[in-house]
Amino acid sequence: MQEIVFLLLSVVAIGSALLVVTTKQLVHAALWLVLCFGALAGGYLVLTAEFVAWVQVLIYVGAVVVLMLFGIMLTRAPIGRSADLDSGNRVVAAIVALATAAVLVTVVIDGFHLAYAPPRPGDGAAQELGASIFGTWVLPFEALSVLLLAALIGAIVLSRTDIRGAPPTGEASTAVGSPESNGGK
Repeated sequence: MQEIVFLLLSVVAIGSALLVVTTKQLVHAALWLVLCFGALAGGYLVLTAEFVAWVQVLIYVGAVVVLMLFGIMLTRAPIGRSADLDSGNRVVAAIVALATAAVLVTVVIDGFHLAYAPPRPGDGAAQELGASIFGTWVLPFEALSVLLLAALIGAIVLSRTDIRGAPPTGEASTAVGSPESNGGK
């Protein structure tokens, strides 16, 4: 039964991932990404990796996708259908996607072979995972958090129109007190 649920979740993850990269609407792409990340979290739950599943939900769905949606809203990106979302690199993207899929399938098959091997002491322990994340990988996680914060600050700065030196949008350049507003006096 676990294999069937895992297979269904993988089909949902692959289908929603394909919709992420093929949709012409930016907000819909972000929402399909939420479904993809949710299916991945469900796969982790089926594999009895509860900690990794909740990290997936909290970090990726709760932070990254929300940050992307804020970026879309704050930068005034087109919300509706947009033809600018197609870069024309479909062949290169397909080759990279197939190579990545081959690596992932190889890893999953190898993982299933290891699943039937006799367990070693300490395999899959949350303590080892926590020590790895907060010991070995703490610097990359902190660098990523600073990068995400910088992206959010950049989106806020780009969306602001009241910054000095920025030309007013859609208004005449006549300000109160300028010679044009005083009749040229």
